[in-house]
Amino acid sequence: MKATYDPKTDTLSLELKSGPVAESDEDKPGVILDYDEHGDLIGIEVLDASKRVAETRTMQFQVAE
Repeated sequence: MKATYDPKTDTLSLELKSGPVAESDEDKPGVILDYDEHGDLIGIEVLDASKRVAETRTMQFQVAE
């Protein structure tokens, strides 16, 4: 998984799985879900991220046991 924040466009991108995007769907305004050719979710884009995410420049990752 890869997370990228672009301050120029104020976009937060989460890449869940690499590969070409076959289809995108704006599930909620400003939240775009990317799918591969099999319909599997491979990415999430958050537009205007600084207004929707508490801290765009830091990230915590935790594996639940």
